Amino acid sequence: MSLIRITKKFSFETGHALYGYDGKCRNVHGHSYKLSVTVIGEPITDPSHVKYGMVIDFTDLKKIVKEEIVDVFDHATVFNKNTPHVELAKELGDRGHSVLLVDYQPTSEMMVLDFAQKIKTRLPKQTKLFSLKLQETETSYAEWCAGDN
Repeated sequence: MSLIRITKKFSFETGHALYGYDGKCRNVHGHSYKLSVTVIGEPITDPSHVKYGMVIDFTDLKKIVKEEIVDVFDHATVFNKNTPHVELAKELGDRGHSVLLVDYQPTSEMMVLDFAQKIKTRLPKQTKLFSLKLQETETSYAEWCAGDN
């Protein structure tokens, strides 16, 4: 049987600030992110299997990405936990806002690396993560490809 790639797209709103950056993005701001998740595998060949003909059920892929990424990052503000923004993060959290403190600078590049690790651990063994594309704006995105790593 042949390997097949399937892709599911997601969107979420997230704020962030890039501590130490020399441009406007050092200020707290947000993006309407679009995430494309592509997995690869062989379709299930057992006609008695409930998922016969599928690499992975789109519903199962959606559940993984929603739980690991969308539900966590949507309408949250992300800060590097090692920056002075921690004081702002605490204040926002105390006021009921969703705040994430991460171990990295919350750029699209670092977020896509984080997302790849989270998704890979949840996929069924016969399905592999092929690529992720995290679009920050209409003209800017970061891409992770398994073949490069």
